[in-house]
Amino acid sequence: MTALHKCRTIMDMYPRSLKPLKSASFLLFGARGTGKSTLVKSLYEGQSNLFIDLLIEENEFRFSNNPDDLYKMVDKKSNQYDWVIIDEVQKIPKLLDVAHRIIANPKIKTKLILTGSSARKLKKGAANLLAGRAFANNLFPLTFLELGDDFLLDDYLKWGGLPGIYGFKESEEKKEYLRSYCSTYMKEEVWSEQLIKDLAPFRRFLEIASQMNGEIINFAKVSREVGCDNKTVQNYFSILEDTLLGFQLDAYHTSARKRLIEKPKFYLFDCGVKRGLDKTLNVELQPETYAYGRAFEHFIITQMFALSHYKRLDYSFFYLKTKDGAEIDLVIERPGKKIAIIEIKSAKRVDTADVKNLKIFAKDMHVKDVYCLSLDKMNRFEDGVNFKHWKNVFIDLGLTQ
Repeated sequence: MTALHKCRTIMDMYPRSLKPLKSASFLLFGARGTGKSTLVKSLYEGQSNLFIDLLIEENEFRFSNNPDDLYKMVDKKSNQYDWVIIDEVQKIPKLLDVAHRIIANPKIKTKLILTGSSARKLKKGAANLLAGRAFANNLFPLTFLELGDDFLLDDYLKWGGLPGIYGFKESEEKKEYLRSYCSTYMKEEVWSEQLIKDLAPFRRFLEIASQMNGEIINFAKVSREVGCDNKTVQNYFSILEDTLLGFQLDAYHTSARKRLIEKPKFYLFDCGVKRGLDKTLNVELQPETYAYGRAFEHFIITQMFALSHYKRLDYSFFYLKTKDGAEIDLVIERPGKKIAIIEIKSAKRVDTADVKNLKIFAKDMHVKDVYCLSLDKMNRFEDGVNFKHWKNVFIDLGLTQ
């Protein structure tokens, strides 16, 4: 079985939660390997489509030199295409200007799907991002909902949710896949897209950033360890965000808390990639250990981040920590609803002594939706706190519907 066929088979096994609206052209961004190309091909089977892969040298050469060829292809009276799919559009940012002309022409009925792994490349090239004329969608690694009965928490914490992982059965194969991904995609691909000028410090940065995953960013410390200035490090973090390889969790601000730490936390987009970058693939994740707890927190936050986007809930996620060390793992702003605060525990049994800070913050912030999310399967309400199994909290937050 070829790699392409294997990938397609995996996508057929695990239908994606992202459902792009078909009433207009749209952009689809996602890190490499999340299944963008396979998704759009599967969504529009049976229709008259044209697929243009800009990773193919011939296509890149043609449209780089003659971007208007795209317009000519869909402007012909004989054109019967329902959709034109342009894969890895960041290769040629000028194509977005042509796409804008196509979408703005009411006589052209063909819709466009533009996929890419780097919105940063498009912004840097001053490309027309089609604001207001094409819907924007992001694709993330497979979620626990998409994996269904095949989801195993401990396996996910070790290997993550990249679709390619699920084409392998043996642990050694999964390790090699992640090592290759971290080397090829997260290093050389960023380099090939000319997002950085020097690859060596960026490689060091990736390893350090993975080791600090889920921690408050200390730009000065990272700069010292990487051997470059703060501005460069900030740029590196921005690259990871713009290529959807990571995201920041900002500090929550309230007028009642003047002592809040305002630096963001940073999370990589996938648990397995994090382990690949920090070279811990050979280290077993043992339940009831610090490393397991960190991995579980990483999993929960990335799942909420992805599912909120797929469900178009417009949730905003924050952490909260004071200078004296009191902390809440998640503060969630929900449009039309009051905020929810969550403490994440990887224990199979938790009690009120484990959520002392959570109860204090709930009282000070006048919050009613207060959760201690854990592996404990016994749900209960005690001292103002909902103690619930993690899947039930996802249900309560509307992330599984």
